[in-house]
Amino acid sequence: MESYLNENFGGVKPKDTSEEVLQKWRGLCRVVKNPKRRFRFTANLSKRGEAAAMRRTNQEKLRIAVLVSKAAFQFIQGMQPSDYTLPEEVKAKGFQICADELGSIVEGHDVKKLRFHGGVNGIADKLATSITNGLANDNEALNCRQDVYGINKFTESEAKSFWVFVWEALQDMTLMILGVCAFVSLVVGIAAEGWPKGAHDGLGIFASILLVVFVTASSDYRQSLQFRDLDKEKKKISIQVTRNGYRQKLSIYDLLPGDIVHLAIGDQVPADGLFLSGFSVLIDESSLTGESEPVMVNAENPYLLSGTKVQDGSCKMLVTTVGMRTQWGKLMATLSEGGDDETPLQVKLNGVATIIGKIGLCFAIVTFAVLVQKMFGRKLQEGTHWIWSGDEALELLEYFAIAVTIVVVAVPEGLPLAVTLSLAFAMKKMMNDKALVRHLAACETMGSATTICSDKTGTLTTNRMTVVKSCICMNVKEVVKRSGVSTPYSEIPESAVKILLQSIFNNTGGEVVVNKEGKQEILGTPTETALLEFGLSLGGDFQAVRNATKLVRVEPFNSTKKRMGVVLELPGGGLRAHCKGASEIILAACDKVVNTNGDIVPLDEASINHLNITINQFASEALRTLCLAYMELENSFSADDAIPASGYTCIGIVGIKDPVRPGVKESVALCRSAGVMVRMVTGDNINTARAIARECGILTDDGIAIEGPAFREKSLEELLELIPKIQVMARSSPLDKHMLVKHLRTTFDEVVAVTGDGTNDAPALHEADIGLAMGIAGTEVAKESADVIILDDNFSTIVTVAKWGRSVYINIQKFVQFQLTVNVVALIVNFSSACLTGSAPLTAVQLLWVNMIMDTLGALALATEPPNDELMKRSPVGRRGNFISNVMWRNILGQSLYQFIVIWFLQAEGKAIYDLDGDDSDLILNTLIFNSFVFCQVFNEVSSREMEKINVFKGILNNYVFVAVLSSTVFFQIIIVEYLGTFANTAPLSLAQWFLSICIGFIGMPIAAILKMIPAGSS
Repeated sequence: MESYLNENFGGVKPKDTSEEVLQKWRGLCRVVKNPKRRFRFTANLSKRGEAAAMRRTNQEKLRIAVLVSKAAFQFIQGMQPSDYTLPEEVKAKGFQICADELGSIVEGHDVKKLRFHGGVNGIADKLATSITNGLANDNEALNCRQDVYGINKFTESEAKSFWVFVWEALQDMTLMILGVCAFVSLVVGIAAEGWPKGAHDGLGIFASILLVVFVTASSDYRQSLQFRDLDKEKKKISIQVTRNGYRQKLSIYDLLPGDIVHLAIGDQVPADGLFLSGFSVLIDESSLTGESEPVMVNAENPYLLSGTKVQDGSCKMLVTTVGMRTQWGKLMATLSEGGDDETPLQVKLNGVATIIGKIGLCFAIVTFAVLVQKMFGRKLQEGTHWIWSGDEALELLEYFAIAVTIVVVAVPEGLPLAVTLSLAFAMKKMMNDKALVRHLAACETMGSATTICSDKTGTLTTNRMTVVKSCICMNVKEVVKRSGVSTPYSEIPESAVKILLQSIFNNTGGEVVVNKEGKQEILGTPTETALLEFGLSLGGDFQAVRNATKLVRVEPFNSTKKRMGVVLELPGGGLRAHCKGASEIILAACDKVVNTNGDIVPLDEASINHLNITINQFASEALRTLCLAYMELENSFSADDAIPASGYTCIGIVGIKDPVRPGVKESVALCRSAGVMVRMVTGDNINTARAIARECGILTDDGIAIEGPAFREKSLEELLELIPKIQVMARSSPLDKHMLVKHLRTTFDEVVAVTGDGTNDAPALHEADIGLAMGIAGTEVAKESADVIILDDNFSTIVTVAKWGRSVYINIQKFVQFQLTVNVVALIVNFSSACLTGSAPLTAVQLLWVNMIMDTLGALALATEPPNDELMKRSPVGRRGNFISNVMWRNILGQSLYQFIVIWFLQAEGKAIYDLDGDDSDLILNTLIFNSFVFCQVFNEVSSREMEKINVFKGILNNYVFVAVLSSTVFFQIIIVEYLGTFANTAPLSLAQWFLSICIGFIGMPIAAILKMIPAGSS
């Protein structure tokens, strides 16, 4: 079976599966009982086609808009005033421009209209906003603005009501046929035996159908609500906005035209807008247009489109158009209907359901044929084959209903949906454990992970950084804090302090602002915050230092160059460049240094050695080191020129402490015991990386720490020998990370999970089997490329995700084992009984109840088991593991054989054992068989909690869903047997008969324990 599944259903990957493969497996599963339910959680390929067509249209529109814009720019001087009439309703609200006009300016890149409205400043005035202070936080005014310009949300499909799920559950073809049978049975029964006696069989089937439908619909509706909640969590995106003169975080859904938004590398543009100010802004428009070439945005080309991503630089933007008025809003509304790709397990289990469905259909046809043949044979012997009574017609109808019900039981329609149920349950619980799953497949793939490539900063460490050591003007000092204030550096010359503060306060992506409470607040990354705090502790005034110079050019930090720089125009004239970054890289770019007297002297060999020893000393103490340098520039330097790469004067080196997170060492050890290799991939100095890796337990005596540049230069033969031993990669570029992940996945067949937070991590996150983005430090670009977002940026949470992943995989295996056992026994019992005795011991109503026990209720019980620590003591499944393992086949066949022998023995010798005779002996015997069969499933459900361990009761009371399902199954079984005999074809049993039924079921547990002792070989 496994080879058939791999051949026909194994092409679906956890992500980026081709449309051809998705179409292929759908073709193989064309004939199903209930397409609406079976394919509910699969991608809508037609909607995806619409979205792709929309992207192509957008690309063409933008290409034309840019060409028209360029042409208009050439003739702009001689243009005629634009014809624009302001709608009265907009004017009455206090605005001078309408939403449609704003939309046409940005989307159409319309230079003529923009110039007509007075440029960006004119648009801001017409929107009644301030480009410095933003909108006022006046609820009435904001609501008025919302009425005119709309909200920043795209149209989503309405949530399905419970009754829609009921209707979809009723679309089951076999249930429809049973419904028709029940109706015919009702009519014939009443005609032959009168009301109410003749209606019992028909009403019994009707009641069973309704029960199956409502239980199924309730389970599906609950799942849909869970997915809805998770979708809301996925869409919680905040952005930096200036309102009321204060910079603050705001949900992108609260943005309105007139808002001033601050964008940085990795941000997604949250609405259409116009560029106000900024540096080196490169925009990636591929998500909207499919165009891979980034677009430069500046004062000449100020158009920013919603859904595009900031690839480089930073800027302020004026929001002009929001929500469904943007192309991104329309595209997202279409894409949201496309749905998520189905997961590999869902597809595999669709394959299992299809195979068993075909087998079940053959059995059902043969069973019906055998029963009808036996009936005709009997009538031929009696010579009554031309005379048919109402009872005989009902008997024939009962045979047909049994055949249809065998198909209901045989086709495990719930298998693919059990995956979704388990994944939905796991996703909800993982959300509570600070992990937000963006793609369903990531849940099951994470359980197979064999390698985790983790960042250092913020994942293994706390990301709460402080400068604890420095080497300014060649003097190494500890930064000691007394009463929360760092000690002043009185021995540093004043000229050096001035240049140091100028470097810290200008060459930064952070900012020191005054918040609503009137207190100073530092905004920015933890590294920038640590440096700004250090600058303030030296007595610096952020605003005064910033206002004293003018920014000419900014080159933001880049993880490839490992540096950032700015060029300043000084108050007395002249230009100065400041740069900071990886210590050894910046130091290599310096030829001078500020000495202890504050004088600039050439950087001789002794000074270089002193600084390199300082860097290594800081790094060996697990400190992150940064070097700060500057150089004077010629006045001929242009804002379009690149900042020089060498010729700098070294100001100093700072050592930043970022403590290891509590619990990381234990989590790494847990991964090691679970057969998962943890590798650290960081941009930091190799000595810092080594020190942290040893502290975390990642770097062992037989492991290797290597630098990115050295890794890059290795030949393929050397890499094959080296990669398995690499535990730390320092000074790595995004390309190194991507290369390592690719080799691990393709050459070594590892299942790789990768963490990332920056824009440049996106390729590695996408390449990995599971991309894990950081929720706090991560950029929107990284989160978009990831499969799971780690909300607290903690490595221990990654281990929790792995544990849940394993739990999902094993829970689904347990459910499949349980359901296939019921399938096998129900099929063989009814088929063999029909062939040998001419009657089926399990009626249609009874089979429907068994179907519900094994399908919806079984999935609820077994697919929602929470994870335990034992899971992390197993080896990972890896990429090539069989889903239906030898262990499962051993348990299925052993348990099925026991159940079949017991039920067959009861059928053959039951009357003699219990001394049953009289008119109702057959009814009592069939009730005993039905009761014993149900209790076999109840105890088998308990045994299925563990596939290899004998103790199946451990933690059973912790899973209240399991206990509730088991209790309700037993309770309803008693009701059906004792009180609903007329409808379910059962007779009340004596205490001895109940005891026997329960004993027969219970004996299945020691048999399951004995089976677990039999070696199953390789899975």
